[in-house]
Amino acid sequence: MVLMASKSSQRHFLKEKEARRVILEFSKSLDVDAERLFRSRPQVELVEMQSTEIFIIDGKPAFVRLSGRLFPSLFLSEVFHFLPKVIVNMGAVPYVCNGADVMRPGVVHIDGDFEKNAVLLIVDERFSKSLAIGVALFDSQDMRKLAHGKAVKNFHYVGGRLWNVLKKKFDIF
Repeated sequence: MVLMASKSSQRHFLKEKEARRVILEFSKSLDVDAERLFRSRPQVELVEMQSTEIFIIDGKPAFVRLSGRLFPSLFLSEVFHFLPKVIVNMGAVPYVCNGADVMRPGVVHIDGDFEKNAVLLIVDERFSKSLAIGVALFDSQDMRKLAHGKAVKNFHYVGGRLWNVLKKKFDIF
């Protein structure tokens, strides 16, 4: 994924009907109740940058559309407790934070039950810091049985281009 903060990005507020549609799509994609996450009539902005759409809810980068699919941003910590988690050992952390997919030997624990292609939160074992958002390449039962190979496709990670664009554009940290 190539993503750069450029002058070609477009930013605009969504009309209420379109905002509700996108929030409902996000809710269904993660099986979460959007009303628990956002106020009843949130302001939703859309930032279009190359092939990525960033949805800003009440001034906070909430979720992104990558490869045609909605993912929570790493800045939307309110959704993390809804997501199944893959806990990785500290040796895997630098690789995950450089965009590598999660390999099964680096996984120390799988928290929750999920289907193949489910959105997952990847955290480190020592501090439980959120490192990445990924997609399960296996369901939770098969992933637990797996001894080696890729387990999670990494889509959005700390230190990545998307993370840096969001951090800079929204003055986070």
